[in-house]
Amino acid sequence: MRVLEKIAELLGVAGERSAPPPRYAALADGLVVTDTDAWAWWVCETSNSDLMGESERDSEQQRAEVALTSTLAGMDVHLRVLWAPYSADSYRDEGARMYGSGRWQDWVEDRAARLDQIALPVRHVLLGVRLGARDVPAGRRVTEVAGVAARGVPPRELAGLHAAARRLGRRLEASPWRCAQAPVELITWMIAREQHRGAPAPVGGPVVAGAALAALTQGKVLPYPDHLRMVDAQGGTAAWVSVLVMTGFPEVSTVPGPGEWLRTLAEVTYLPPGDDDHQAVEEDMAGRLVAVSPEASVRLRVMPKRAAIARTDEAARMVREQTRSATSHAIGDPGRVIRDAGEAMADLRATLEREEVSLVEDHPRLVVISTVGLEDLRARIDATIAHYGDMGITLHVGVDEQRPFWLETLPGDRLRVPDLGHVRDTTSLAGAWWWGGARVGDDSGPIVGYLTGSTPGVVRLTPAVDRRDSTTVAYIGRSGKGKTTAMMVSILDAAFAGGWCMALDFKGDLGGVVDVAARYGLPAHLVQLTRSMAGTADLITLLAEAGRDAARAEVPALLGLVTPAHLRAAGAETVIQAATNAVLDRPDPATWRVIEHLRSSADGLARATGEALGELAQTPHGALIMGRPEGAPALAPTPGVWVVQLPGLSLPRAGEARETWTTVQALSVAVMHAVLAYGILTSGRPDLRTMPKLVAVPEVHVMTGTPQGRHFLDYLARVGRALGTHMHLDTQDADGLASMPGVVEQLATVVAFQLTSAAQQDAAGELLGLPPGSHTRDRLRDIGLEPDGEVRHGHCIIRDRRLRAAQVQWDIPTQEILDLLDTSPRAARPTPVDTEVHA
Repeated sequence: MRVLEKIAELLGVAGERSAPPPRYAALADGLVVTDTDAWAWWVCETSNSDLMGESERDSEQQRAEVALTSTLAGMDVHLRVLWAPYSADSYRDEGARMYGSGRWQDWVEDRAARLDQIALPVRHVLLGVRLGARDVPAGRRVTEVAGVAARGVPPRELAGLHAAARRLGRRLEASPWRCAQAPVELITWMIAREQHRGAPAPVGGPVVAGAALAALTQGKVLPYPDHLRMVDAQGGTAAWVSVLVMTGFPEVSTVPGPGEWLRTLAEVTYLPPGDDDHQAVEEDMAGRLVAVSPEASVRLRVMPKRAAIARTDEAARMVREQTRSATSHAIGDPGRVIRDAGEAMADLRATLEREEVSLVEDHPRLVVISTVGLEDLRARIDATIAHYGDMGITLHVGVDEQRPFWLETLPGDRLRVPDLGHVRDTTSLAGAWWWGGARVGDDSGPIVGYLTGSTPGVVRLTPAVDRRDSTTVAYIGRSGKGKTTAMMVSILDAAFAGGWCMALDFKGDLGGVVDVAARYGLPAHLVQLTRSMAGTADLITLLAEAGRDAARAEVPALLGLVTPAHLRAAGAETVIQAATNAVLDRPDPATWRVIEHLRSSADGLARATGEALGELAQTPHGALIMGRPEGAPALAPTPGVWVVQLPGLSLPRAGEARETWTTVQALSVAVMHAVLAYGILTSGRPDLRTMPKLVAVPEVHVMTGTPQGRHFLDYLARVGRALGTHMHLDTQDADGLASMPGVVEQLATVVAFQLTSAAQQDAAGELLGLPPGSHTRDRLRDIGLEPDGEVRHGHCIIRDRRLRAAQVQWDIPTQEILDLLDTSPRAARPTPVDTEVHA
């Protein structure tokens, strides 16, 4: 008998365990075709479950249950969660598409070197569905086996499979997984990576077949009782792999929590062997933990409603038989376990009939991989088993069956060990949240940091790109938490893209962005606005293209800010409006002409107002907005970084009443408004329409603290969108920003750092789209805090233009750049040689 079993195993007819590996016939976009079966494959999009509210999570999970029950019922499904290191080389290749100014190659190389250093894994969630068995004519099979016919898939059959995949794909696109067809490059990578041979996956056009396809499976695998060894092209061991089996789940699992056993794969960490962990103090242990990154392979089949109810009835029938058997024997009492089982079956049947729920039979496997050695592999296995043990899930190594378990994980293969599965309702499977985690940012563009939620990955944000959409970005948070530094990184990225970037510097701490720009060969200008630049921020000149009607409203408002209180009380605003209207009807209007018109008026109030404004125009700040121009302008609309410093501004505190402002404070706010208008409106010139443009405004909380400031900021946000200018706002006052609907509607991205007051936390949560309540307040209070209470600078929550929110660590490529961008008082920096300084 033993000899017959050996012969059966050799022939591949000794059951599923000993069946030969899959033989691939063709690969194409979204398709894996073997000699016997055809599978369609999709990529699942990550959902931001980390920051979802309870009602939103419940709704999305319910939609997932419906998709399992209706869309995938009766189908063989293969779910794979894979990890791949982010390729810094691919980022180097993207550099020429993102940048074109300065020494952008050095900027890209510094970022790529940082990516190599942190070695972030990237998660890929793929969903495969068996379309059916292939109907290959017997004659073709004979000729293929005989080697007289080319192997492959006829074009007509491939077209039919594509059509079937598209029909199913349209339904999966509308599911919470937002499935997209898996490109052939990703499918070939998924197959080739299992060999761990280090060779690139062969891709030869839209369909991979023939010799290119055969190259995918040329590796050699050596099975051992508790692991497999992948042999490289030189005959050495490239990787040690072990497949773990989940044999027990708790009766009740909570979501969010232990029930999300597929989402938590990224949270498994271990201490690598040889780290002298017995000498490490507990506080230092967390800093040396490394991600295990176990991969998941789950084969499942959702039962149709009728089959699920029949399965429940069968189980109920067995319970009744056990009850009758126990009652008819001496024991009499059927026992609590049998009674509970009967009640559970009755409840489950009622649920199946009443709700969109069915039963699913799934076979979960976890794959643990090490490229270091067998000791490291076993340390990873122990950590994975312990992690899931804490969740109440029993996990163990598939001893003596590593070969069939590993072959099960291959795309296009079959279920080989059917006796280690589970039958549960679709609610439990959907609660695993394999598509959950964190995702935020753009699909392409500069990398600015990395995710810190349950799903690792890079974060991309393009600071100035014309999507014909909202163009305002807000950086919110307490002082010193990293918002200004993050804004300066955005300025640099826009400048490397050939943009015109102007940053207003009211505190004198933005000089670092000029230093970094000069360090990388970008045009860099540090401009200090003084009285010698009289008329530079004249609003009548700046609003010329917007039309004189805009100036009729804005110029009197600006002059009213600096008019003494006793004149305003006497009605000075009316005479200012009249003078502005008169001057705007002349051929060459200017603000200084408005003042001259007031001085020459026969009305006493007008003359007094003109005299007061004339005296204020002689001050350094007043000259910028009301003075007569002298000499050439200091600012020019040429690409590069322009930091405009306004030394000596004395800005009022946020919320301080207008009546309590001093003359200096009023002039400071007026200058801020006017210079901001210069940046927005100059960038809207016709000759700049095709150039990326960015205007960065720090200390916006001073503007939101006054009615005039809120009105002006609202106006500029709307004008900036119309002119294609990206405005980046830096503020400590989330509440003030949230109270301005015009600005909020123009926000494309919100970057929120730590906030401590409840009012500010609630406002920031609203801007981020997070659910209101104590949970969001706690998140914003604790963001960036280390376990010992120290602050991790640059840690924030980002809401992107697609309204997705996730926790992000803003990352600076090198220590040199971080030191140059330091905005603290201790930062000391020389002025770069090629920086233009105007005094």
